[in-house]
Amino acid sequence: MQEKDNILRIFQETKEALKTEDSATIKNLSNQTINTASLTNDPDNIAVAVIIYSLSKIIERENYKKLPGWKKFFNIYVKAIDEIIDAIKKGDEKKTRENLKLIRKAINNLSGKLKDYIQDVFRKASINKASKIYEHGISMERTAKLLGITMYELAGYAGQAKILEMPKGKVDIKSRIKTTMKLFE
Repeated sequence: MQEKDNILRIFQETKEALKTEDSATIKNLSNQTINTASLTNDPDNIAVAVIIYSLSKIIERENYKKLPGWKKFFNIYVKAIDEIIDAIKKGDEKKTRENLKLIRKAINNLSGKLKDYIQDVFRKASINKASKIYEHGISMERTAKLLGITMYELAGYAGQAKILEMPKGKVDIKSRIKTTMKLFE
């Protein structure tokens, strides 16, 4: 794990933001790991980015809290964050990685709609973070492999993100052609 102090800070601030269910702060914290992940291709930093981003998406969806298994899953998630903080402070990378994996395993222990919803959030979070890493100049193939997604998923999301950046309102034909050509670069 690279940049341990930064990762520790991110988890500590995430824990604080959880107390008020501040999903925007948590989402911002997940973005702070992308630079390091892009530069180092460190799977731990990538896992942290996905886990923190997923948490931001999960807590902003009130309907999840009403589903069976929610409370147990959420408690495992929070306990794993506590354990990660302690492990990083002690310099125990093995324990840190075990707790990162524990969050993923907790999803597999869910059932019904909650399991489907949470798996979908993690999948979309992986694609989102892959797009951010790809924007930092890592090849599409390498990025997709790092995050366990297909190049097709990454290309679709990256292309969609670029389309959403198009200027609003009336745009002359030359600008439209330039924007369209950028899609094929």
